[in-house]
Amino acid sequence: MSKKMSLLFAVVSVLLMIATAVSISYSGWIAVLFLLLTLTSIASGFIYKARLRRMK
Repeated sequence: MSKKMSLLFAVVSVLLMIATAVSISYSGWIAVLFLLLTLTSIASGFIYKARLRRMK
């Protein structure tokens, strides 16, 4: 995976984690939504990396 793609996945995941932390004080449902989005973002990064490795 290129460094730019790694950085993109890392920044998006951190922003979603921050949004999850902030939303905990507002609403539990919004926090759960952001948690699921965070986990999806992290998982998609691993999936993308595995597919690139498999193609080589």
